[in-house]
Amino acid sequence: MRRGKRVRTTKPDPAAARHPDLVKRKFTATAPNQLWVTDLTFVPTWAGVAYVCFIVDAYSRMIVGWRVASHMRTTMVLDAIEMARWSRGNQLPDLVCHSDAGSQFTSIRYGERLAEIGAVPSIGTVGDSFDNALAETVNGYYKAELIYGPARTGRPWKTVEDVELATLSWVYWHNASRLHSYLGDLPPAEFEAAFYDASRTDQPLVGIQ
Repeated sequence: MRRGKRVRTTKPDPAAARHPDLVKRKFTATAPNQLWVTDLTFVPTWAGVAYVCFIVDAYSRMIVGWRVASHMRTTMVLDAIEMARWSRGNQLPDLVCHSDAGSQFTSIRYGERLAEIGAVPSIGTVGDSFDNALAETVNGYYKAELIYGPARTGRPWKTVEDVELATLSWVYWHNASRLHSYLGDLPPAEFEAAFYDASRTDQPLVGIQ
Protein backbone atom coordinates (compact mmCIF):
# COMPACT_ATOMS: atom_id res chain seq x y z
CA MET A 1 0.00 0.00 0.00
CA ARG A 2 1.32 3.43 -0.87
CA ARG A 3 1.96 5.88 1.93
CA GLY A 4 -0.02 8.57 0.15
CA LYS A 5 -3.31 6.66 0.10
CA ARG A 6 -5.56 8.15 2.75
CA VAL A 7 -7.54 5.92 5.09
CA ARG A 8 -10.49 7.41 6.89
CA THR A 9 -10.44 6.50 10.57
CA THR A 10 -13.28 8.76 11.75
CA LYS A 11 -16.57 7.34 10.52
CA PRO A 12 -19.52 8.82 12.41
CA ASP A 13 -22.65 6.82 13.09
CA PRO A 14 -25.60 9.13 12.29
CA ALA A 15 -27.93 7.03 14.41
CA ALA A 16 -25.78 7.11 17.54
CA ALA A 17 -26.45 9.49 20.41
CA ARG A 18 -23.41 11.67 21.06
CA HIS A 19 -22.05 12.71 24.43
CA PRO A 20 -21.31 16.44 24.81
CA ASP A 21 -17.87 17.97 24.44
CA LEU A 22 -16.79 18.51 28.05
CA VAL A 23 -13.26 19.58 27.16
CA LYS A 24 -13.80 22.47 24.73
CA ARG A 25 -10.20 22.24 23.49
CA LYS A 26 -8.79 22.72 27.01
CA PHE A 27 -6.44 19.76 27.27
CA THR A 28 -5.17 20.49 30.77
CA ALA A 29 -5.33 18.65 34.08
CA THR A 30 -3.96 19.14 37.58
CA ALA A 31 -3.46 15.44 38.35
CA PRO A 32 -3.29 12.07 36.60
CA ASN A 33 -6.56 10.37 35.64
CA GLN A 34 -8.59 13.55 35.32
CA LEU A 35 -8.56 13.68 31.52
CA TRP A 36 -7.67 11.02 28.97
CA VAL A 37 -7.74 11.60 25.23
CA THR A 38 -8.00 8.90 22.60
CA ASP A 39 -7.96 8.60 18.84
CA LEU A 40 -7.32 6.21 15.96
CA THR A 41 -4.64 6.41 13.32
CA PHE A 42 -3.40 4.00 10.68
CA VAL A 43 -0.20 2.55 9.21
CA PRO A 44 -0.02 1.08 5.68
CA THR A 45 1.72 -2.31 5.46
CA TRP A 46 2.28 -4.84 2.69
CA ALA A 47 -0.31 -7.08 4.36
CA GLY A 48 -2.99 -4.40 4.72
CA VAL A 49 -3.70 -1.49 7.02
CA ALA A 50 -2.71 -1.53 10.68
CA TYR A 51 -5.07 0.57 12.81
CA VAL A 52 -3.69 2.05 16.03
CA CYS A 53 -5.53 3.40 19.07
CA PHE A 54 -3.77 5.33 21.83
CA ILE A 55 -5.18 6.54 25.15
CA VAL A 56 -3.16 9.41 26.61
CA ASP A 57 -3.32 11.02 30.05
CA ALA A 58 -3.50 14.78 29.51
CA TYR A 59 -1.68 15.59 32.75
CA SER A 60 1.55 13.75 31.98
CA ARG A 61 1.22 12.77 28.30
CA MET A 62 1.58 9.17 29.47
CA ILE A 63 0.21 6.60 27.02
CA VAL A 64 -1.91 4.55 29.42
CA GLY A 65 -3.46 2.19 26.88
CA TRP A 66 -3.00 1.26 23.24
CA ARG A 67 -3.96 -1.33 20.65
CA VAL A 68 -2.84 -2.26 17.13
CA ALA A 69 -5.25 -4.30 14.99
CA SER A 70 -6.07 -5.17 11.39
CA HIS A 71 -9.52 -3.58 11.84
CA MET A 72 -10.96 -0.48 13.49
CA ARG A 73 -14.02 -2.00 15.11
CA THR A 74 -15.09 -0.89 18.57
CA THR A 75 -13.41 -3.94 20.12
CA MET A 76 -9.95 -2.52 19.47
CA VAL A 77 -10.84 0.62 21.42
CA LEU A 78 -12.26 -1.52 24.23
CA ASP A 79 -8.98 -3.44 24.34
CA ALA A 80 -7.08 -0.17 24.74
CA ILE A 81 -9.41 0.82 27.59
CA GLU A 82 -8.76 -2.53 29.26
CA MET A 83 -5.02 -1.90 29.13
CA ALA A 84 -5.55 1.55 30.64
CA ARG A 85 -7.80 0.04 33.27
CA TRP A 86 -5.15 -2.51 34.17
CA SER A 87 -2.46 0.15 34.53
CA ARG A 88 -4.50 2.94 36.16
CA GLY A 89 -7.17 1.27 38.25
CA ASN A 90 -10.74 0.02 38.15
CA GLN A 91 -12.43 3.05 39.70
CA LEU A 92 -11.63 6.50 38.32
CA PRO A 93 -14.70 8.59 39.19
CA ASP A 94 -13.09 11.94 38.32
CA LEU A 95 -12.06 10.87 34.83
CA VAL A 96 -13.25 12.33 31.53
CA CYS A 97 -12.24 10.42 28.39
CA HIS A 98 -12.28 12.64 25.30
CA SER A 99 -12.39 11.51 21.66
CA ASP A 100 -13.61 12.51 18.24
CA ALA A 101 -17.04 11.50 16.95
CA GLY A 102 -16.03 8.25 15.29
CA SER A 103 -18.55 5.43 15.53
CA GLN A 104 -16.26 3.49 17.88
CA PHE A 105 -16.49 6.28 20.44
CA THR A 106 -20.22 6.91 20.12
CA SER A 107 -21.08 3.23 20.49
CA ILE A 108 -23.05 1.94 23.46
CA ARG A 109 -20.32 -0.57 24.32
CA TYR A 110 -17.70 2.18 24.56
CA GLY A 111 -19.84 4.24 26.93
CA GLU A 112 -20.62 1.18 29.03
CA ARG A 113 -16.96 0.24 29.34
CA LEU A 114 -16.06 3.72 30.55
CA ALA A 115 -19.00 3.67 32.98
CA GLU A 116 -17.58 0.50 34.52
CA ILE A 117 -14.59 2.49 35.79
CA GLY A 118 -16.64 5.57 36.65
CA ALA A 119 -15.43 7.61 33.68
CA VAL A 120 -17.50 9.99 31.56
CA PRO A 121 -17.17 10.22 27.75
CA SER A 122 -16.57 13.54 26.03
CA ILE A 123 -16.87 13.81 22.25
CA GLY A 124 -15.78 16.54 19.88
CA THR A 125 -17.15 17.33 16.46
CA VAL A 126 -16.69 15.30 13.29
CA GLY A 127 -13.57 15.98 11.26
CA ASP A 128 -12.15 18.85 13.33
CA SER A 129 -8.65 17.93 14.50
CA PHE A 130 -8.52 20.90 16.89
CA ASP A 131 -11.29 19.32 18.97
CA ASN A 132 -8.93 16.42 19.72
CA ALA A 133 -5.63 18.23 19.31
CA LEU A 134 -3.69 16.46 22.06
CA ALA A 135 -4.45 12.99 20.71
CA GLU A 136 -3.59 14.19 17.21
CA THR A 137 -0.27 15.51 18.52
CA VAL A 138 0.67 12.14 20.00
CA ASN A 139 -0.29 10.46 16.73
CA GLY A 140 2.04 12.91 15.00
CA TYR A 141 4.93 11.99 17.31
CA TYR A 142 4.26 8.31 16.61
CA LYS A 143 4.29 8.77 12.85
CA ALA A 144 7.37 11.02 12.79
CA GLU A 145 9.46 9.11 15.32
CA LEU A 146 8.55 5.52 14.50
CA ILE A 147 6.40 4.87 11.46
CA TYR A 148 8.15 7.22 9.03
CA GLY A 149 11.17 7.98 11.20
CA PRO A 150 14.83 8.10 10.13
CA ALA A 151 15.40 4.45 11.02
CA ARG A 152 12.91 3.34 8.38
CA THR A 153 14.81 4.98 5.45
CA GLY A 154 11.71 4.69 3.29
CA ARG A 155 11.20 0.97 3.90
CA PRO A 156 7.54 -0.06 4.12
CA TRP A 157 6.15 -2.02 7.03
CA LYS A 158 5.52 -5.65 6.15
CA THR A 159 2.77 -6.81 8.52
CA VAL A 160 0.39 -5.60 11.20
CA GLU A 161 2.36 -7.71 13.69
CA ASP A 162 5.56 -5.84 12.81
CA VAL A 163 3.81 -2.55 13.54
CA GLU A 164 2.45 -3.90 16.82
CA LEU A 165 5.87 -5.05 18.06
CA ALA A 166 7.53 -1.76 17.10
CA THR A 167 4.70 0.20 18.73
CA LEU A 168 5.24 -1.68 21.99
CA SER A 169 8.86 -0.50 22.08
CA TRP A 170 7.95 3.04 21.06
CA VAL A 171 5.28 3.38 23.76
CA TYR A 172 7.78 2.25 26.40
CA TRP A 173 10.32 4.79 25.13
CA HIS A 174 7.70 7.55 24.92
CA ASN A 175 6.57 7.00 28.50
CA ALA A 176 9.96 6.39 30.11
CA SER A 177 12.43 8.46 28.09
CA ARG A 178 10.87 10.95 25.68
CA LEU A 179 11.37 14.52 26.89
CA HIS A 180 8.36 16.83 26.61
CA SER A 181 8.84 20.58 26.68
CA TYR A 182 5.29 20.87 28.06
CA LEU A 183 6.45 18.87 31.09
CA GLY A 184 9.58 20.92 31.69
CA ASP A 185 11.70 18.57 29.58
CA LEU A 186 10.78 15.52 31.63
CA PRO A 187 9.45 12.19 30.35
CA PRO A 188 5.88 11.29 31.35
CA ALA A 189 6.88 8.61 33.87
CA GLU A 190 9.22 10.97 35.71
CA PHE A 191 6.65 13.77 35.68
CA GLU A 192 4.02 11.51 37.23
CA ALA A 193 6.52 10.18 39.78
CA ALA A 194 7.19 13.76 40.89
CA PHE A 195 3.45 14.31 41.33
CA TYR A 196 3.04 11.25 43.55
CA ASP A 197 6.21 12.01 45.52
CA ALA A 198 4.88 15.49 46.24
CA SER A 199 1.51 14.05 47.24
CA ARG A 200 3.10 11.69 49.75
CA THR A 201 5.29 14.39 51.32
CA ASP A 202 2.62 17.13 51.27
CA GLN A 203 4.82 19.29 49.06
CA PRO A 204 3.30 21.64 46.45
CA LEU A 205 1.92 19.50 43.66
CA VAL A 206 3.33 19.63 40.17
CA GLY A 207 0.70 21.00 37.82
CA ILE A 208 0.52 22.73 34.50
CA GLN A 209 -2.37 24.96 33.56
